[in-house]
Amino acid sequence: MQKNTYARCASLALCVAFTGSATAAQLIPADAVYHNGTVYTVDAVNSVQQALVVRDGRIVFAGSTKAADKYIGPKTQVIDLHGRTLMPGLIDGHMHPVMGGTIELACNLHYAALTREQALTQIQTCLDNDKDTDANSWFNVFTWFRQAMIPKGTDLSRADLDQLKTQRPILVGSSDGHTTLVNSRAIELAGVTDSTPNPSNGEIVHDANGHVTGIFEDGASSLITSHVPQPSAEVAAAINVAGAKAALQAMNRQGVTTFLDAMGNEEDIVAFKSVMDAGGLTARAHFAPMINPDDVTDPAAAALAIKKLADTYDGRTLNALPGITVRNAKLFMDGVIQAPAQTAALLQPYYVNKGTVANPHWVPGTSTGSLYFPQDKLTAVLIELARVGIDPHIHTDGEAAVHVTLNAVEAMRRAFPGKDIRPALAHNETIVSSDYARYKKLNAIPVLSLQWGKPAPDTLDTVRDYIGPERFAYLETAGKFQAAGIRIAYGSDWPVDKLDEWFGIKVGVTRTNRPDQDARFAGRLGDDPGLTAEQALRAITINSAYELHQDAVTGSLEKGKFADLIILDRNPTTIPAEDIENVHVLMTVVGGKVVYRDAAVQF
Repeated sequence: MQKNTYARCASLALCVAFTGSATAAQLIPADAVYHNGTVYTVDAVNSVQQALVVRDGRIVFAGSTKAADKYIGPKTQVIDLHGRTLMPGLIDGHMHPVMGGTIELACNLHYAALTREQALTQIQTCLDNDKDTDANSWFNVFTWFRQAMIPKGTDLSRADLDQLKTQRPILVGSSDGHTTLVNSRAIELAGVTDSTPNPSNGEIVHDANGHVTGIFEDGASSLITSHVPQPSAEVAAAINVAGAKAALQAMNRQGVTTFLDAMGNEEDIVAFKSVMDAGGLTARAHFAPMINPDDVTDPAAAALAIKKLADTYDGRTLNALPGITVRNAKLFMDGVIQAPAQTAALLQPYYVNKGTVANPHWVPGTSTGSLYFPQDKLTAVLIELARVGIDPHIHTDGEAAVHVTLNAVEAMRRAFPGKDIRPALAHNETIVSSDYARYKKLNAIPVLSLQWGKPAPDTLDTVRDYIGPERFAYLETAGKFQAAGIRIAYGSDWPVDKLDEWFGIKVGVTRTNRPDQDARFAGRLGDDPGLTAEQALRAITINSAYELHQDAVTGSLEKGKFADLIILDRNPTTIPAEDIENVHVLMTVVGGKVVYRDAAVQF
C-alpha cells in the first residue's frame, strides 16, 4: 500500500506531506534537536517525552530520542540534555516590566523588612551617592515593603523623611504600587494642604489632628506625581528603553518567554517596539493600556481609544519571531486589602481592634474600601470593549470588586454570547465562596500571583485580623479555584514582588514561605489545599497562553507550535515541592533562538 502511495506522489515534497513518515521527514534536517532528556510537554495529558525537534522556529516532533535523531543533518544543532528537563517557556500573565526594569537600575529598598532607622539609612545612602545635588530635583525610591516594617505596625511618614539630610523633594513608592510616601517639601511643591479633597479613586491620609501624613493611597498619588517635572521626550524614551532591556534580561534568566504588561501605556509599548526594531525583543510582548474611571463618561470612546492603540501597534499575526500584541485593556476596580491602606473593596466591613495590642478585641468597623468603577459604568465599558474585540484585564483585590466585576462579565456575555472574549480578573485575594462557580460559568480567568499565598507580613500581620476568620478562609485560594474546575492563569505582578517565578510556583504548591523567614511565618497559609506541581506549571504556561489568545501556538511543546522552551537543572514535577524555588534555568529559547544561556553549563 505504501509503495502505491509513493508511486502516486508527484514529488518527494508531496510524499512527505502526504505520508508524514519518519523516513521521508528525515530528508529535511532540523535546525535543532534536543535529545536524551525529560521533555515535559504540558500537552492535554502532560505527556513526557525524551526529545524535541525544531525547524524554522517551530516544533516538528516530540517523542523518543531514536526517532528525533533521524532529523539530524550536517547543520543541525544537537543539544544533549544529559537527562535534564526541558519544558515550555513561562508565560507571565500580569506584570509591569518597564517599571520593573527601571527599578533594577534605580534606588530601591529591595522589598526588605526594615526598621524605620534602616529604611532611612538606605535612602540617605542613595541620596549621598546621587550625583544630582539640585535642591529642586525630585528623588525617587522604590520597593518599600510597607507591610513588613519592623516592629509590626511601624509606618513611615513625612516627618521621618524630613529627617534626611537633603532639601530635595522625596517620593517613596511602596512595593505593591498602591502607596506613595513623600516628604514635606514634595507636599509643598504639589500644593496639597490639609483641606485638599480626596480623588474618586484614592485617599490622602490624615493623622488624628487632620494633618496630611505624607501617605497617598492609589489615585491620590497623582496629586503628587503630576507635579514631578518630566524629563524631555528624548530622555524619557531612553529611560524606558533601558528599563525594557533590563526587564527582558531579567525575564529571560527566569525562563519567561511571553508576558503581559498589565498597565502598558503607549510609552511602554513604544519602548519595547524600539527594542524590537533593533532586533532585541527576546520575549513575546502583550500590552494592556489602562482605562481610568474618569474615562467612562463615554464608554464607547474609551474602548475605541484602546482599539486605536491596537490598530497602531499590534503585530496582527503571531510569528516565530517575538512581536508586540495589543488586545487587552486594564481597569482597576479597587486597591489593596493590606492594612494600613485597606483600599480593596469588601462586601462587609474591615475589622478594627477595640482592645489593645496585648489584648486585642477585633470587631467589624465601618469601612468596606472603595469601588473605583460603579456597576453600571463597569458593565458599559466591558460591553464596549467586547464590541471592538478587546479583552478586559481587571484588578480585583477584594470580594466586592470580584463580585461586581463578575456581574459586568455576565452582562457582557449576554450582549455578545458567541464572541471569544477572555476576561481576566487579576489577584482575587478574597472572594465569597458562591462566586467560584461564576468564574467557570462565565469563562472568567483568575490571574493569580501564587507567591502571595503564604504566611507573611502581608497576609498575617496586615490582613488576617482585619478581615476576620470567615474571609480569611478564602484568602489567596489557588487550590479552591482549582477544585472548582476553573482555569487558573499566573501573573507575578513584578515589581510588586521581586521577579522570582520559581518561588511563586513553589508557594502555589506548598503554601509556605522561604525556610529562612521569621519563625512566626512558618507552616502553611490557611486551609487551602494548594496546587500540584503539574497544576501550577499549567497555570504559568498553557493557561496563561489561553488568557493571552496564544494557546494555539505556545504554552505547550507540541507539533506546529513555536519553539518557546526552557532547560532546567532539575525536574519541578519530581523533586520535593519545597525545592521548586531552587530550580535554575540553564537555557531560554524563543521561536527557536537562544535568548539566555547559563555560561557555566555546557551542552
